[in-house]
Amino acid sequence: MLDALLSLLPLIGTILLIVIPLLLAVAYLTLVERKVIAAMQLRVGPNVVGWFGLLQPFADGLKLLHKETIIPTRANPLIFLVAPLITFGLSLSAWAVIPFSLGWVVANINVGVLYLFAISSLGVYGIIIAGWASNSKYAFLGALRSAAQMVSYEVSIGLVIIAVLLSAGSMNLTSIVESQKGLWYVIPHLPMAIIFIISALAETNRAPFDLPEAEAELVSGYNVEYSSMTFALFFLGEYANMILMSAMGTILFLGGWLPPLEMVPFTWIPGIIWFFLKISFLLFIFLWVRATFPRYRYDQLMHLGWKVFLPFSLGWVMITASVIVVLGVIKA
Repeated sequence: MLDALLSLLPLIGTILLIVIPLLLAVAYLTLVERKVIAAMQLRVGPNVVGWFGLLQPFADGLKLLHKETIIPTRANPLIFLVAPLITFGLSLSAWAVIPFSLGWVVANINVGVLYLFAISSLGVYGIIIAGWASNSKYAFLGALRSAAQMVSYEVSIGLVIIAVLLSAGSMNLTSIVESQKGLWYVIPHLPMAIIFIISALAETNRAPFDLPEAEAELVSGYNVEYSSMTFALFFLGEYANMILMSAMGTILFLGGWLPPLEMVPFTWIPGIIWFFLKISFLLFIFLWVRATFPRYRYDQLMHLGWKVFLPFSLGWVMITASVIVVLGVIKA
């Protein structure tokens, strides 16, 4: 028994090396978002707690930790408390297959793309369960809207991933990155990269697709009955999913840890630095869009997903497959 526990220590240490920096990144992403939006709106943003407001995320976390966890009278208490754990847990478990650099991955499985797609699909359950267990019509309607939105745009994301898989000839994330040496997929698949970014906004319920938070502009959708750390887990899960989607976009289209040019000044920088710089760039797009675009109507959201993105991405997959067959570049 002791030997089995000792054999798990390296794996536990590796997981902690990923989870702890990720939690810190999620906490400070909230601060960066407030700072970026404040700069775009010619405001200062948080600047009181700590030097330049750097301790603001800890103050917000401490405030939520001290608040009372309120469970509605007729809600199902067990499922009510499990729902945010599902959302937050899934947002962390997806990082098991993300390669930060060559060989820097917890599980280098051959079906890493399918694993990511399965984890992102399961995220819908946390939201539906939260809306149903709250025993509130507003929360339930918000959950249904959010679930419909996420399912709709998962179809487009799936077709985007298929186009990349056809080009790479592998479902292993490390192999996808290695296949982009010399040419990142953002160049031949630029329309699909744009669809992926927009679909990622809808998948994570971010502006301008934050429809679940717009129920009569008064309530906050599926999590309206949540408070304290249960609300914080939903909040952290949303920002962790933003970072995850940015990491997926980096791997699929921006060459992962590969430098932009195979030249001496660029190759001196470690691959993990390039990986985090690209994630930061995509996260900035998330924040930029929130500060720029007004919220979509729900019918506009569904029209864009089903009548624009779906046929276009399906056509692009067919064109990609045809070009690959004609050129004979499919890898054995």
